[in-house]
Amino acid sequence: MSSDARSGLRISVVGLAGAGKSTCASLIEEFAGDKGLTHTRIKLAEPLYDLQAEVYRRAGGPLADGAQDQVLMEALADAMRRIRPDALAADFTARLARADADVIVNDDLRDPHVDAPALRGHGFRVLRITCDEELRRERLAGRGDPSRADRSTREIDLITPDAVIDNGAGLDEYRVAVHELLGSWL
Repeated sequence: MSSDARSGLRISVVGLAGAGKSTCASLIEEFAGDKGLTHTRIKLAEPLYDLQAEVYRRAGGPLADGAQDQVLMEALADAMRRIRPDALAADFTARLARADADVIVNDDLRDPHVDAPALRGHGFRVLRITCDEELRRERLAGRGDPSRADRSTREIDLITPDAVIDNGAGLDEYRVAVHELLGSWL
């Protein structure tokens, strides 16, 4: 663990698009709030979201808040990694160094080769979220993303999780599972 890893809880939520990673991150933040702990969410892909917004602005195309043009985001990630393989991890690490929270959550780790070791080096535990494939596809269909692609998650199984939670039941059951796990990690 790096010397900057505080005694707080650092969690990276991994899984396929539509599995419930963002919902899990919100449940972690809810848990932290209930316990009187400060929390923050830091995205590895923040530079990609910034670049995506600029591409859409320059192209004159509409992009809804929070929407992911996954084909574009994968191309942008490829370009950044071609220029500098650790570009996203280095940017994340710089933002992490400025974070002052008891619980820090990342919900967009996908790369097992550079990004996952970097987060592990900063004390992150990995929580894998799974769900039934049909349910995942239904969730994705309701998101309204301009494009969908799963290429960036092809190697997600190479990221060894510290815990796995299935998000196939209802929200209440999901909340209980997440909160119980976090209680055991504190």
